[in-house]
Amino acid sequence: MKLSENFTLEELYASSTAARKGIDNYPSPIVQQNLQMLAKKVLQPIRNAYGHPIKVTSGYRCAALNKAVNGSKTSQHLTGCAADIKCTHTSKAYLFRLILRLIREKKIVVGQLIWEYGNVDEPSWIHVSLPMATKKNQVLYLYK
Repeated sequence: MKLSENFTLEELYASSTAARKGIDNYPSPIVQQNLQMLAKKVLQPIRNAYGHPIKVTSGYRCAALNKAVNGSKTSQHLTGCAADIKCTHTSKAYLFRLILRLIREKKIVVGQLIWEYGNVDEPSWIHVSLPMATKKNQVLYLYK
C-alpha cells in the first residue's frame, strides 16, 4: 500500500528482527495513519529534496519488537511516528545536513532529527520523527 509517492506501508513496518523472532509487527489502523503522515510530511519531502532513494531501516515497532531491539520505552517508533533512514548516493552526513537545512528553511517540521551513533564524521543512521507537543525540530547528536 502506497503511503506517499515513494514510500509504502510495507517498508515502514518491515523488520528482519521481527521476521527472525516470529514477531507480528503489522500496524493497527491508527498506526497506519501515523505512518502515512510520517511518509507524507517528513520522508517524502526529504526524498524530494535529496533526489535519490532513501532506505528506511526501522519504522514502526510493536512493543515486542521494540523490546527485542532494546528501543526506548518512549520511542516514537512505537506509534509509527519515527523512522531511521540511510542513503546510498552520498554520505549519511550529507543527508543529515540536507535535512537540517530543510528544517532551518521551514520546508519541513520534525519532532527530532538525530545523528545516531557512528562518529563525528558519519552517523550510523539518521532518525527522523513527526513533531509532537513536547518535541519540535529538536536536533541531537548521539555518538558511541
